[in-house]
Amino acid sequence: MKGPWVEKYRPQKLEDIVGQKHIIERLENYVNEEGMPNLMFTGPAGVGKTTAALALVKSILGEYWRQNFLELNASDARGIETVRTNIKNFCRLKPIGAPFRIIFLDEIDNMTKDAQHALRREMEMYTKTASFVLSCNYSSKIIDPIQSRCAIFRFAPIKGQDVLKRLEYIANQENVQYENEAIETIVYFAEGDMRKAVNLLQAAASGEDIVTEDKIYEVVSKARPKDISDMVSKALTGDFMGARDLLRETMVLQGTSGEDMINQIYQEITKRGMEGKMENEIYIDLIEYIAESDFRIREGANPRIQLEALLAKFL
Repeated sequence: MKGPWVEKYRPQKLEDIVGQKHIIERLENYVNEEGMPNLMFTGPAGVGKTTAALALVKSILGEYWRQNFLELNASDARGIETVRTNIKNFCRLKPIGAPFRIIFLDEIDNMTKDAQHALRREMEMYTKTASFVLSCNYSSKIIDPIQSRCAIFRFAPIKGQDVLKRLEYIANQENVQYENEAIETIVYFAEGDMRKAVNLLQAAASGEDIVTEDKIYEVVSKARPKDISDMVSKALTGDFMGARDLLRETMVLQGTSGEDMINQIYQEITKRGMEGKMENEIYIDLIEYIAESDFRIREGANPRIQLEALLAKFL
């Protein structure tokens, strides 16, 4: 139980990375080649961007990877001076026992526009001695000149079955007893984020003999999917008071936030729409109501009032 399991079970090799098979296959082609283009990894949090970058660096640079590798988090070092000093000084040095040096810039979408333009210049000047690996959540925040200089890899949320297998593997390695329903609940709330899933498992396993579904709900502080489904059903069938009582019980007794509630309502409505359980016109109207309530809550309106108003529109 010592230390975070996220780091303990972080894959060290490309072939060990969970999910993203199509991306890993393409990255493995660079390992035995003499050069590598600049790369950009984009996608939501917790889907393996940083893990893939570190595994690729270790595979290409081998035993001298530490001497030829520079990692910077653009959230901390986001100004133009970082590019002009740290990155430029590193790129000027000759590689040690490796074909080239690699600079990994994480969360580059937090870099200022001026810093991005300076980075573009560095990428042009040191093409023979260094390659860049850039990571971001939103590629739209990266200037076009940088995007055009990179091979872009778009990471998708990890599939539920892959997250499930990994959680079972970690639980078995840590000798943690668990209910199958508990692991499935973690997968549901993780929404393809492996880091979130592993952290939930470790939090639920702390000081417990067995990881149960109830323990997961205590840790995650979100509503049970069945409660959300019942609440939506009551609202759609005209039982506003019953739906409102379920809403209040969930928010007050279980401590679920307004943002989490509206996300779960959205998931439930989307699920019903995809399964054909409601007409397209009704589905479109409900999504519009949810979007309006979500905006108001994020702008600071009272979550309970907005959610009750949302349920009233479901009638």
